[in-house]
Amino acid sequence: MDLLAHLEAYVATADEVSFSRAADRLGIAQPLLSRRVKTLEAHFGGPLFDRSRRQIATTELGVLLLPYARDVLDRAQRLRQAARSARRSRVHAVGVPADCAPAALARALRAGAERGITLGVRELPPAERALGLADGSLAYALLRVPPEQAACRVPLGLASAPDRPDHVPGVRRVIHLEELRPRRGRTAVPPTPPPVLLLPEDQVPYFADRLERAVARAGLPGGRFRQAGPAAIALAETLAGRALLLCAEPFARQHGARWAPLGDRALHRGYDVSAAPDRSGGADVPGWLVPLLASAVAAGSRPGAPESAAHGHAPARLAAHG
Repeated sequence: MDLLAHLEAYVATADEVSFSRAADRLGIAQPLLSRRVKTLEAHFGGPLFDRSRRQIATTELGVLLLPYARDVLDRAQRLRQAARSARRSRVHAVGVPADCAPAALARALRAGAERGITLGVRELPPAERALGLADGSLAYALLRVPPEQAACRVPLGLASAPDRPDHVPGVRRVIHLEELRPRRGRTAVPPTPPPVLLLPEDQVPYFADRLERAVARAGLPGGRFRQAGPAAIALAETLAGRALLLCAEPFARQHGARWAPLGDRALHRGYDVSAAPDRSGGADVPGWLVPLLASAVAAGSRPGAPESAAHGHAPARLAAHG
């Protein structure tokens, strides 16, 4: 027996002094309400209403139990309100890459607060973000996927020291991996080219496979691309002119590095905004959160996007893909 539903039928009937009006108040059919009252009477071992008159009357037992029934329903209502408040105040962890724009993340936090949702940002590598969604420690996350399958794409390029001798101010050309081959000059032994460092964000299996094939096609030695440790160390090596860094443009620009895009789109980053599955197996991401997280990683539209999404700033472009 659903005790709360049966108590609601009992209290509504006592208040309305009518089975039909009580049923209307609860939005249920009168026969259902009558059955609930009879079931409750059998449970308590006596009639709650006198039906022998034209207008029903509450029996002595019904009058005695009525305050307790109201108290149970009132406590149940307060319990539901407390649960709703707890859900609203619970921190919803969001897994993001380490090179997100802080201002964009702040906009996401404010947008959540305006909707009664407390978001908490956690910087995690790609594998840990996927694991966090699976085990429920994250509510939402930006997941790495191949760029041609992603809702949004982040162009990657090579960051270098701003004072490199081949730098031409105001000119940004596309770089192809073939250009990284050592150049032979007048000396018999060409100078050792700087290594290309990979941030943890790009140390994912599918990307490693694609990079290996692209490096082989370009005729580059396999050790030219190396996994970097902390981003700060990789940036220091890059700004000192001792390495090149594979990264997104905003990350390079905010640290004063020179940046040029890679021509191979298959090596760009792809992201989907995903949610942890709920108990029913569903996984819904709030529509307002998607463009905000996209702007945090400076994401653009995927190839083949609608024309309306191909222009304007990054949040507007990604919002068209939902």
